[in-house]
Amino acid sequence: MEKSCSLLIHFDKGTPALANEIKEALEGNDVPAKIDAMKKAVMLLLNGETLPQLFITIIRYVLPSEDHTIQKLLLLYLEIIEKTDSKGRVLPEMILICQNLRNNLQHPNEYIRGVTLRFLCRLNEVDIIEPLIPSIMSNLEHRHPYVRRNAILAVMAVYKLPQGEQLLADAPEKIENVLTTEQDPSAKRNAFLMLFQCAQERAINYLLTHVDRVSDWGDLLQMVVLDLVRKVCRTNKGEKGKYIKIIISLLNAPSAAVVYECAGTLVSLSSAPTAVRAAANTYCQLLQSQSDNNVKLIVLDRLNELKSSHREIMVDMIMDVLRALSSPNLDIRRKTLDIVLELITPKNINEVVLTLKKEVMKTQSGELEKNGEYRQMLIQAIHSCAVKFPEVASTVVHLLMDFLGDSNVASAVDVVVFVREIIETNPKLRVSIVTRLLDTFYQIRAARVCSCALWIIGEYCQSLSEIESGIATIKQCLGDLPFYSASEEGEANDSSKKSQQINSITVSSRRPAVLADGTYATQSAASETAFSPPTVVQGSLTAGNLRSLLLTGDFFLGAVVACTLTKLILRLEEVQPSKVEVNKATTNALLIMVSMIQLGQSSALPHPIDNDSYDRMVLCVRLLCNTGNEVRKIWLNSCHESFVKMLSDKQMRETEEIKAKAQISHSQPDDLIDFYHLKSRRGMSQLELEDAVQDDLKRATGEFVKDETDANKLNRVLQLTGFSDPVYAEAFVTVHHYDIVLDVTVINRTKETLQNLCLELATMGDLKLVERPQNYTLAPESSKQIKANIKVSSTETGVIFGNIVYETSNVLDRMVVVLNDIHIDIMDYISPAVCSDAAFRTMWLEFEWENKVAVNTVIQDEKDFLDHIIKSTNMKCLTALSALEGECGFLAANLYAKSVFGEDALVNVSIEKQADGKLSGYIRIRSKTQGIALSLGDKITLKQKGGS
Repeated sequence: MEKSCSLLIHFDKGTPALANEIKEALEGNDVPAKIDAMKKAVMLLLNGETLPQLFITIIRYVLPSEDHTIQKLLLLYLEIIEKTDSKGRVLPEMILICQNLRNNLQHPNEYIRGVTLRFLCRLNEVDIIEPLIPSIMSNLEHRHPYVRRNAILAVMAVYKLPQGEQLLADAPEKIENVLTTEQDPSAKRNAFLMLFQCAQERAINYLLTHVDRVSDWGDLLQMVVLDLVRKVCRTNKGEKGKYIKIIISLLNAPSAAVVYECAGTLVSLSSAPTAVRAAANTYCQLLQSQSDNNVKLIVLDRLNELKSSHREIMVDMIMDVLRALSSPNLDIRRKTLDIVLELITPKNINEVVLTLKKEVMKTQSGELEKNGEYRQMLIQAIHSCAVKFPEVASTVVHLLMDFLGDSNVASAVDVVVFVREIIETNPKLRVSIVTRLLDTFYQIRAARVCSCALWIIGEYCQSLSEIESGIATIKQCLGDLPFYSASEEGEANDSSKKSQQINSITVSSRRPAVLADGTYATQSAASETAFSPPTVVQGSLTAGNLRSLLLTGDFFLGAVVACTLTKLILRLEEVQPSKVEVNKATTNALLIMVSMIQLGQSSALPHPIDNDSYDRMVLCVRLLCNTGNEVRKIWLNSCHESFVKMLSDKQMRETEEIKAKAQISHSQPDDLIDFYHLKSRRGMSQLELEDAVQDDLKRATGEFVKDETDANKLNRVLQLTGFSDPVYAEAFVTVHHYDIVLDVTVINRTKETLQNLCLELATMGDLKLVERPQNYTLAPESSKQIKANIKVSSTETGVIFGNIVYETSNVLDRMVVVLNDIHIDIMDYISPAVCSDAAFRTMWLEFEWENKVAVNTVIQDEKDFLDHIIKSTNMKCLTALSALEGECGFLAANLYAKSVFGEDALVNVSIEKQADGKLSGYIRIRSKTQGIALSLGDKITLKQKGGS
């Protein structure tokens, strides 16, 4: 067994120093060389070397030295060396050291006394400590605080030893006297800590007698007081009231650390509204006063926890939380908005939206590089506000429509999606939104935004004037027809080539146009200089945004233009009495469509039109030439109906999620309920009364009941050895975020006593054992509980393996029982999470680790297989249920989860039903780290078979 070590020193394993060199240096008179030699000796000892020949040299030449650094290093050396023999008795040569330590404790220099007392804190050998006790106690009254504070720690360490109470019977009393007279804050804190850990009753008495002065104590001592309060209140709930008053008084302490701890302690001990409000106020003040971003993020986490358990109190604090948006850090802003959006009520919605509007305006002025991203976050926040409370939409929608031409495509897309939803849910705003959209349409630069805006124009332009201005706007943005000159193509081939060369020269001599998504528009389409009589620079108003995008070869947008025009013409037929006007508009629309098809098929563009867009445009042309009533119904009604259905589906999903989040409380039928008004109020402050009532309510609604049932616990018990082994062992595994606790029960099945029984564990993957296991003696047929702690640092699947080693009286060799491996499951670390489709796609593009698993299953139904994968991977399906309905023989869905370490796991399931009824396809996993992708892949491969 390795012995425990209280030192950690970086050791560069270059060429190790030789014992002889060290010995020579120690025997010399050169102080720097001695210091260097002592350091090397300490390093070698820490790395497992035994240097027995050095001990006498050190006693002779190092012990008498007056140099402080050498004395400090000597103490480190004494801390590491073995002080006992194989039977546990103190080595006789340690008597020499004992005398030296006593001299040090009476040394005129306070540094030497202090470091020696500090060294005694780490000594476990009673035989060495016993003769030094009078010297330790006399140092409690030394004039220098450094000596006194270390003397108190030494007393505490000695008192905690197994025979400590016999060695220092009156220690608590002595320390209590020191505490009353001591002035140095650090020594005072150590004295109180000693009482707290060794004589709790005395610490409580001292605290309660000086309760009025607690707020004047130093912050070190106040932190220990909070530890004491937490411990006492957990063991004795009845006394809680008077301690909560102490915490409330500490909330005004000057130290931010104390204030933060106070708020955390308050929330953990009490659910009284006054206490929770005080804690929330404190967190909000810290949010404002602390400049460190990490502190702000931690405080926001605490506020988020409060929000889930005490929402009604947090609702009042919403404006204080919103102030955190003043921080330029995007993570802080995102967290703040997430908290605020869940605290919105009809009472505060107007204030919140006003603040968000001001923030959006600010993003226009400043030229910070993250402004676009921040604006996108704000737009999404306003969007969700307007969906929850439609009445605020009218105040924000026009402001947001200014950003349709935003250079940040993502935020422009968010705006247009928001407008599309609001125009449907708020019929009153329809006319004003359509008018505004037609006015600002020419500013839109991104193809995706154009497509969505065109759809809105096609669906919601209802009156004659709206339809006419809709058609006019589209024509204006497309510019003059045709899109390129056809006349030159009719001439001889070589001249057409020549003209194209000239065209390309005129185009490339200009700077290439940069599109909204950051790509360059390579316009090999004939330049306007040749054909449009007025010379226009690409991208100016007259050229029109739709024209620029079409000339870059975006024919999907062309198809959307064709569909929009078709819808507008069909509506025009219903509202325009003059047949001539309708025919005129129809021919104009047909001309535009034909020009787009012609552009797509010409050699003027590097890429011809794609088949889908071509079919769609041709369909629109046919439709305008010959309209039937059935088709008219599909184009004018069905499309709108399916959009309404999509919105209601989304709304339904959101309400279901909210219902699922609502806490399920369970109380037993015969539980006692206290009645608030019948409570005895004798001598109780308002806060104590509130706290008592809240506790009763919690008891009544079953909040104290633990979720995990015993049956669920039994699933986590793993058998480590066989029933016929001499030692039977089983482990109960508890996983809590970064820690795994193994609770191992070991049973001696033999009729003999097992000595030096030790549970030896080793780990594979990102798991680390925290402490070395101890040796135990196990009586015949008795059992022992052994706990082992393991730290986890990533989501990789880890394995714990090991064996039990023991000795029996009649066998000389050590016996070994090999244990079953324990696999730590990735499922304990990932939990279902939600993200938007756009965020999912962005992450999918960014993440470099992909694991592709081929589908191999006995399940024959696509939907059942998807449900099976969701259940076995503990992920959330982002694809809407309505999108998965129907029987078409294939299915694609996106799943998402987050790990406790903040890593994202993305999964895409694509499956198809074969002719023989079997499912085939792939499950693709993407993540930022290799661990998640591999572990999830293994999990899916293991579980996907199904059936059994």
